[in-house]
Amino acid sequence: MAGGDGTAAAGPTAADAAATGTAAASADGGGAPLRVAVVGGGVSGLAAAHRVRSLLGGACRIALFEASGRLGGKLRTVPLAGVPMEVGAEAFLARRPEVPALLAELGLDGEVVHPAGSSPLLRAGGRLHAVPAGTLMGVPADPASLSGLLGASAAEAARRDAAPMSWVPGSDTTVGELVRCRYGAAVVERCVDPLLGGVYSGTAGTIGVRAALPGLARALDAGAPSLGRAVAAAAEESRRSALAGPVFGALRGGYSRLVDALARRGGAEIRMRTAVTAVERVRGSADCAWRLVVEPADGADRRRRSLDVDAVILALPAPRAARLLRGAAPAAAAEAARIPLADSAVVALALPFGTALPDASGVLVATGERGVDAKACTLSSNKWPHLAPAESGGVRLLRLSYGRYGAAEIVTESDADLVARARGDLHSLLGVDAAPVDVHVQRWRGGLPQYGAGHDGRVAAVESAVAGLPALGVAGSAWHGVGVPACIGGARAAAESVVADITR
Repeated sequence: MAGGDGTAAAGPTAADAAATGTAAASADGGGAPLRVAVVGGGVSGLAAAHRVRSLLGGACRIALFEASGRLGGKLRTVPLAGVPMEVGAEAFLARRPEVPALLAELGLDGEVVHPAGSSPLLRAGGRLHAVPAGTLMGVPADPASLSGLLGASAAEAARRDAAPMSWVPGSDTTVGELVRCRYGAAVVERCVDPLLGGVYSGTAGTIGVRAALPGLARALDAGAPSLGRAVAAAAEESRRSALAGPVFGALRGGYSRLVDALARRGGAEIRMRTAVTAVERVRGSADCAWRLVVEPADGADRRRRSLDVDAVILALPAPRAARLLRGAAPAAAAEAARIPLADSAVVALALPFGTALPDASGVLVATGERGVDAKACTLSSNKWPHLAPAESGGVRLLRLSYGRYGAAEIVTESDADLVARARGDLHSLLGVDAAPVDVHVQRWRGGLPQYGAGHDGRVAAVESAVAGLPALGVAGSAWHGVGVPACIGGARAAAESVVADITR
């Protein structure tokens, strides 16, 4: 692939140069090396390339195509007042095995850090409340316990849930529809939306029960007599199956260290600013299975070139994967195209050392809260000990999140307007008026897929269609989870599948 196919690609930036490697070893027996293409340079694509390299060693040549000028996808670490600050995914579930195992492979397991003991607050009804305990993504096991947050609506929610439960095993609905039916709208808006919105940039009305809360769906399928009993059963199942130790983790120095290590150890030829515009099955050839059509993504040179490879992994958002699957797997493309994406934005601020902040990890914001446009504010210096002022040059770091699926107009505002909005929200939420010493605005266009009702069925249809084609895999946040562990797990599975196909 280096010099054999004639593909023109823009060279990597200085920041990417250290993370770019080239594989040139021969396959076993002295024949031509196996050729694998990975489309997408986010964490899923990088993890897939790394797994292919781990399985095949020097017996393959890997090309990784990234249409933008940056690796990492929705992982991004930026310097804020000289401190590495996450403006994309912030943390990973440490009780899932995928990230700890990968960090150990990369020699980064000693760099994991965990949150401090502070808890988040919830802004609802113009006041700050403690986030209710005993909930599953905001869905309470006992709605009567939410009287401080909901007032008289808490008793009404408990009364409603005492009615006989009607649930068809195997069915699906949105979290919002289920909770509204059993508990009422107040629980959805003040408790469930703030937690789900932080994960999916959507609302309870756009997220399906089976995709977001599979344990809850299993409890309902098993005949739980009420939503409260189902939540309690799902929480107990989660507790039993989780690994011991802290719930969340992060990487000292930021996710950029993981991105750089994956790129370096994967040994792929990384082609930045290069778009793959078509993926075609090559029939009747013993030498390769797939042909990629590629072209520079910056518009400077619109010449298209082709590249023949033995295997392809598409590590892309659902709409882009759908376009590339259209020719080879039209059924998969049609289902992937039905998965929508949400736009969002993060405004990261560094405040002076003397700024007074509450002893909390952040603030979640209820739906429809007046005077606040942010959906969440993370007090990063409180939440993460390695970002505390004593460790980060004497500044207090925080980030505010904006945009939900179907209501992302704020994301289109200018940087200056978003920063002004963030400062206004800080005043409304916490009474903070301090001028920031540094800011960063990060927009995520199509940042997060919406796992609506029936999402699992769509994913099963995509994967079934793809499984019928040799040496083709899909990975990314569109399928089995938006978190970093799920992306890494899916990437490894895709790599193992295509390697099995080309080494039979």
